Amino acid sequence: MNKARHNPLNTAAMHGALILYTLIALFPVFVILINSFKSRRAIFREPLALPSADSFSLVGYETVMKQGDFFLYFQNSMIVTVASLFFVLLFGAMAAYALSEYRFKGNLVMGLYLALGIMIPIRIGTVAILEMMVATGLVNTLWALILVYTAQGLPLAVFILSEFMRQVSDDLKNAGRIDGLSEYTIFFRLVLPLVRPAMATVAVFNMIPIWNDLWFPLILAPAEETKTLTLGSQVFIGQFVTDWNAVLSALSMAILPVLVLYVIFSRQLIRGITSGAVK
Repeated sequence: MNKARHNPLNTAAMHGALILYTLIALFPVFVILINSFKSRRAIFREPLALPSADSFSLVGYETVMKQGDFFLYFQNSMIVTVASLFFVLLFGAMAAYALSEYRFKGNLVMGLYLALGIMIPIRIGTVAILEMMVATGLVNTLWALILVYTAQGLPLAVFILSEFMRQVSDDLKNAGRIDGLSEYTIFFRLVLPLVRPAMATVAVFNMIPIWNDLWFPLILAPAEETKTLTLGSQVFIGQFVTDWNAVLSALSMAILPVLVLYVIFSRQLIRGITSGAVK
């Protein structure tokens, strides 16, 4: 088994597959970035060529800044994403701690019920969600999106965090109780710092779908003052004419926060994935 695992051919094949997957995943990002700095004619003439002195153009970025309120869209996306992640991590961690630490009647049933949220897409309930938001007066508010994304992210957060919290030493928690610490203090000061890699994993897994979502902003918050970045980018896509310079420029600027987040949390993300795979 060890010989097969350390076989140079197997290692080279594995690394080759990973490199190939990385190139395939990054290729669309590369195409978007290079074409955002080219003129419209150059985009269609040589879409895979790097910008040259003749094809270089910032007209797309200029259009994004002049048409539509890009900074407002960006601000709305940031508010919705950060607030949603905060509530997902807070309530998800608290629910996961309760399910993993305490044994009560219905514990297993509650865990299975929350797991169903991973398997059932929340978009199935779009009509009911819209009716609920209309009844509560939350249509065309950022709170409508925050509540939906929080509900969407909680099942996965509880599922991942509960597994990590079961690995936290009982002796550590019992020592805190002996010292007179409350359950809240044990949770926030002892348990949460030990599951930071898992929380980073949950944050990344939830951040990308929230940031890129078009469905719920289009249905629940289509007003100009509540548009997110993804929905605001649709301004440049018309029925007959599409400003591809502006579309690609807007998408390039929308990709930036995701890349920054990954760079910041990449180490925690990898630790969270690997520690969950090996006990």
